Amino acid sequence: MSNDQAFDPALLAKAETLTEALPYIQRYAGETFVIKYGGHAMGNAEAAHDFAEDIVLLKAVGINPIVVHGGGPQIGAMLKASGIESRFIDGLRVTDAETAKIAEMVLSGAINKEIVSWIGKAGGRAVGISGKDGRLVVAEKVRRTHINPDSNVEEEVDLGFVGEPADVDRRVIDTISKAGMIPVIAPIGVGEDGNTYNINADTMAGAIAIATGAARFFLLTDVEGVLDKNKQLMTDLTPSQIDALRADGTISGGMIPKLETCVDAVEGGVDAAVILDGRVPHAMLIEIFTKRGAGTLIRAE
Repeated sequence: MSNDQAFDPALLAKAETLTEALPYIQRYAGETFVIKYGGHAMGNAEAAHDFAEDIVLLKAVGINPIVVHGGGPQIGAMLKASGIESRFIDGLRVTDAETAKIAEMVLSGAINKEIVSWIGKAGGRAVGISGKDGRLVVAEKVRRTHINPDSNVEEEVDLGFVGEPADVDRRVIDTISKAGMIPVIAPIGVGEDGNTYNINADTMAGAIAIATGAARFFLLTDVEGVLDKNKQLMTDLTPSQIDALRADGTISGGMIPKLETCVDAVEGGVDAAVILDGRVPHAMLIEIFTKRGAGTLIRAE
């Protein structure tokens, strides 16, 4: 090739992208990333393929990804098909014994193994488990109260077999990761009473991020990130800023528990948590390996 022959600009752009990514690859080699995967992206074949490629790439460059997945819409569809009506309190599904069986079947069965197969198709090796395997997550029953509108008295609400992590034993995760494979975890735990508990996937992922000393905790959602009152993305937040935004009504609804989970994670030792739009192709790679980043990053004070 002569010296005056130009390279394809697209190839040069790819080379520049790799160069930009290099310091981040070096920085995060050997670190653990916990990724909560859910939302509408799970039902989109192209988005699922992109997600699997991203996870395989992370493993290939020396990062240890751990995937924790949800499946609320799929559980709801199966319950409806079974003639069981879904009821929610404070965003948590009231879970009787029959609902718990269906939730475990959908989460630990169909969804979990589908994600494992996506990662395998993308060239990776994944192992699908739930929090029950190796007593990874020991759960305790969630307690909630509400004000009775008739008596105006605070009463305890029984959510049934809905739990939250009481203890996380990381050994099964470490075993899978050290074997060169990727853990894919369904949000099901076992109680000290031997019962199976359905756990909110965000909450479970945050607890696993703390237990594994993750460098990053990613929440892939259906929104761009945390938006200000002008609907502009806020790229960096701290717990005190989040408290202020909640007080003035900037953040509300379903974003509140997600941010609470992120704050718990960073205050529990995770370097940073990130809320990302899982519908955007390769948003996680843009966040990790470029200067521009994507989504909203939360760090401790």
